[in-house]
Amino acid sequence: MIKILGLDHIVIRTNNMAAMLNFYCGVLGCTIERELEPAIGLVQLRAGDALIDLVLVDSELGKLGGGPPSQDGRNIDHYCLCIEKVDEDMLVSALREQNIKHSEFAERYGAQGFGRSIYIDDPEGNVVELKFAIP
Repeated sequence: MIKILGLDHIVIRTNNMAAMLNFYCGVLGCTIERELEPAIGLVQLRAGDALIDLVLVDSELGKLGGGPPSQDGRNIDHYCLCIEKVDEDMLVSALREQNIKHSEFAERYGAQGFGRSIYIDDPEGNVVELKFAIP
């Protein structure tokens, strides 16, 4: 039922936004696409057809993801796969049949702009966002 079309974005948690911006923009050549209020703590970088979202761990958004990144802790908040559009209710039913926990569908911003997506967890607890491709 799910057809993956590509990677939409990844979300990386950071303690040092300046160093991350220097690396991803200065070294890798990404460009800043969007910045949300400093309190929210999100900077979205264009990386080809995808986005790399940087989130400060001590910001409003960052605090939702737990403690700061460390060598033995996680710093990837989630990654988002762009999928072919299907009926939302059918997708939710298919996830339930497979006992996959999921969020509700919502309108969220990604590499192709705003679109509908849902969050699920993989068996190791990694958060995967499934976002419909925008025609």
